[in-house]
Parts: sequence; structure tokens; C-alpha cells
Amino acid sequence: MVTMDRLLSVEEAAEALNTKPRFVRRLIEERRIEYIKVGTHVRIRESVIAAYLLENTVAPVVRRLRAVA
Repeated sequence: MVTMDRLLSVEEAAEALNTKPRFVRRLIEERRIEYIKVGTHVRIRESVIAAYLLENTVAPVVRRLRAVA
């Protein structure tokens, strides 16, 4: 079942990712994100952008203090 997310243009997706449109176009070209072709236009679902952000989020390293003997 396909959810009816808002479809974003390349420029809107770039704004959501806080990058330039060129980066989004490269993600599309490398097939690193899903996209939809509507005629000659490329659209990206909002949920795809959210999934990309979650997938590429790096957790911080937690360092433990050594016990002093």
C-alpha cells in the first residue's frame, strides 16, 4: 500500500536536507534514494527524505571514564 505523502521537487528536497539541489540530483543519479518520475519531472516523497535522514544518522560515541585505582 502506498501512502499519500507530499511530493517534493528536487529544490524542496534539498531545502529539507539543508543542502543544494545538486546533492539531491546526485542521490537520484546514484539510486541512493527513491524517486518518482512524473513526465519529465522528478519528485521525492517526504517519507523518503525522512527515511534517508534516519538511515544516515550517526549516533554519538559514549566514552566511559576509567576507574582510578
